Amino acid sequence: MGNAPPPDEPLLNADPINLMRGWPSKSLLPANLICNAANQALADPTTAATGLLYGPDPGYQPCRSAIAAWLTSFYLPKNPISSERICITGGASQNLGSLLSVYTDPSYTRNIWIVAPAYMLAFRVFEDAGFAGKMRAVPEDEEGIDLSYLHEELKKSKDMDKENGQEVPRYKLNRPWAKIYKHIIYCVPTFANPSSRTMSLAHRTELVKMARAHDALIISDDVYDFLQWPADLQEGQSLKTMKTAHLPRLVDIDRELDGNAGDGFGNTCSNGSFSKIVGPGVRVGWVEGTEKFAYGVSQCGTTASGGAPSQLTSTYITLLLTSGALTNHIQFILRPAYALRYRILLEAITTHLVPLGFSLPQPNRKVVGGYFVWLSLPPKMSAAELTQRCREEENVIVAPGTIFEVPGDREGRLGFDGHVRLCFAWEEEINLARGVRGMARVAGAMLEELSRGGGSAPGFGDGREMVMNEFK
Repeated sequence: MGNAPPPDEPLLNADPINLMRGWPSKSLLPANLICNAANQALADPTTAATGLLYGPDPGYQPCRSAIAAWLTSFYLPKNPISSERICITGGASQNLGSLLSVYTDPSYTRNIWIVAPAYMLAFRVFEDAGFAGKMRAVPEDEEGIDLSYLHEELKKSKDMDKENGQEVPRYKLNRPWAKIYKHIIYCVPTFANPSSRTMSLAHRTELVKMARAHDALIISDDVYDFLQWPADLQEGQSLKTMKTAHLPRLVDIDRELDGNAGDGFGNTCSNGSFSKIVGPGVRVGWVEGTEKFAYGVSQCGTTASGGAPSQLTSTYITLLLTSGALTNHIQFILRPAYALRYRILLEAITTHLVPLGFSLPQPNRKVVGGYFVWLSLPPKMSAAELTQRCREEENVIVAPGTIFEVPGDREGRLGFDGHVRLCFAWEEEINLARGVRGMARVAGAMLEELSRGGGSAPGFGDGREMVMNEFK
């Protein structure tokens, strides 16, 4: 250890400390559990043959049933979730593309309303579906979404429909197993990426009502829900009180709210994935909606042609769920580990960044979780400059807020160059505080320059190129 640099010395010759990458920690991947499940599945000739052949469009039935039972035990809806409400997907991103293929038409669907700051890698999925120029940012408020703003904008859109709206879908055929929605609302309601905000129950209920009134489909990425813990959790304390979800999903509210007989498709869907709690390489996810909605997703052309995605790995996931191995892994490995990393990162932020003028936009929460911490910068400090200098001067990689801005938003009212996102999931504990100390040294130097009358140096972009390189 005699050759190791002091804790506060820049690690320019070492591997970067990556506080941007939103991946699960390599040390927490359950390879042994997956190995056991794979061996068991492949040792059974019937299961192996089923897994290696084309699967039914909605997915491997035992996996659908296992997911439905698992979700029922965690979310505790009034009525059990049936397997018919579940369609197996290749993960949340692949499913987002399928949902847009089945339930939107780029000429008829008016807008994609995106709660911002927003998950940046979703933008290209919307663009590929023909919605470049139709993405609109909806700001967050203290309860997770500015409903007043969204309501007024939806009213404006309705007024425009009366004048020149496309009355029928132009590019999608009339298909009895699908429909075309006038609007799409995209959000991450629990531990949002990047802001880590959680939408309140009152706002969730009102958002569902608003979607019903305006023929909108809410696509909610519910990928972080299982990673939750009390905000005041101290080292050594038990997580037994957090075995079930602290809030219902939007899809649960839509299911239980009165007056939603309609056409049977509903106005919400839950986009789920095992990427954050098993590993992104398994490429297994699911979508939950009404039975009619879930069946419609399964009829996406790419699925109908090749059968359900992730057929083989679905057999592994089934065994992880029915044996209780995944539930135990989340309860006893993931949540304690991520809660510790969150606490370490927060303590470092409080010690080294808050005195410099950084702040947490949503500091007074009882339940926290997910992967991220969102920070507001001191006045006049540029996130684009801060993150580039952190990379060059301290070998610390941080996500600038600019990459989470909705591209092409006509209003242009939401900019996030005054924010950064930090991820506590990917790096090991020892590097979290190191990375924050490196950020503090750069920020301190920038503040000194600003106090002498200097400003942000020219030539700093919005950070998009850097983030895409880091994710390749």
